[in-house]
Amino acid sequence: MAAETSGTKTIVMVRYGELFLKSDPVKYHFIGLLLRNIRQALKSAGIDSRSESPRGRIFLFTDRPDEAARIVSRVFGVVDTSICTLVAAEPDAVRDAALALAKKHLQPPCTFAVRAKRQYKTGMNSQELGEYVGSAIYDAVPGLTVDLTNPEYEIFVEMRECGGIVYDERFPGQGGLPWGSQGKALALLSSGIDSPVAAWLAMKRGCEVSFVHVDGGRWAGADVKATATENLCRLSLWCPQEPVSMTIVNAEAFYDAMQQEKIPPRLRCVLCKRFMIRLAARLALNDGAAAILTGENLGQVASQTLANLAVISDVTPVPVLRPLITYDKAETVDLARKIGTFLGKQGDLACRAVPKMPATAATAEAVREAEEKLDIAGLLDQVLASVEYVNAENGKIL
Repeated sequence: MAAETSGTKTIVMVRYGELFLKSDPVKYHFIGLLLRNIRQALKSAGIDSRSESPRGRIFLFTDRPDEAARIVSRVFGVVDTSICTLVAAEPDAVRDAALALAKKHLQPPCTFAVRAKRQYKTGMNSQELGEYVGSAIYDAVPGLTVDLTNPEYEIFVEMRECGGIVYDERFPGQGGLPWGSQGKALALLSSGIDSPVAAWLAMKRGCEVSFVHVDGGRWAGADVKATATENLCRLSLWCPQEPVSMTIVNAEAFYDAMQQEKIPPRLRCVLCKRFMIRLAARLALNDGAAAILTGENLGQVASQTLANLAVISDVTPVPVLRPLITYDKAETVDLARKIGTFLGKQGDLACRAVPKMPATAATAEAVREAEEKLDIAGLLDQVLASVEYVNAENGKIL
């Protein structure tokens, strides 16, 4: 399964972070979920592998280590991955493997350092192992300088029960907790920048996220629905272990009702958000989701003042989580670029129901009085009677 050369093996080493700090029952449960997600992610890419999980590490044995390392680095819960040489747990074997790797990648003159760890309590300690390997490299490659503070090249060696491990690259992962470890959540997904990032942050913390998009029909821009679907596709790349689903609800009847009943325009945004939360709560309860996720941010737009958020949240027994509540817009945009949900081409993403002067501190009494004119329960039943379902996997609609 793993690439082998004269007694050595090329493997992928996976590190996880805070999972190691949990109590033993929780830790083993989370590691089991992480292993499941890794196996399914590799399987979805057609990569055969087997795994071992010694203390603090996961080893993947596969004939395609480069691809496997890249795919696994996107699995939530993974801190980083490395393509490693696995040799016998003997100082000479580790030294020889490190020397071969250093000769391949070092270009003198340059500074270097050896970072050593060991699992044993007998034999060489970590410092001695690092000096032993570093001296061999220094003697074999002219023009090197040792710099333990800020080296241009680092090589890592470990002595563990399973063998000696040598590597010189660490591919950063996303950290967080394994997908599914924190239960289900339902995310409101729009065509904008914020809601995909909020969903991604919850996914990173272990939530199994499904999505709902509230389509405004003729009250929404021509490209809103397609862009929300594209956001779903981009997010599906971050959970390659399984498809992600989105329910599309056409809420045009609600916007028509606000117009027909002459609802004060200044209240439209708060009423709209409350209606979306009610829709999401119905779907969440039907699907067993424990929370609703939104991309709302404190003070970013009129409906997101503290007063309005309080009024919006009081329509549902399902907790509303707002991962972006304290983010600056620039921080959200930077994260959207990083995770791939920042779309350069905007298109027509307008909301044609937004008033010129929306309320920034709508009172619960005024909002409820307006809702009494709208038959909210009937409108919920009407728009939920006909919905569309979309599934995405690995960046594509199924």
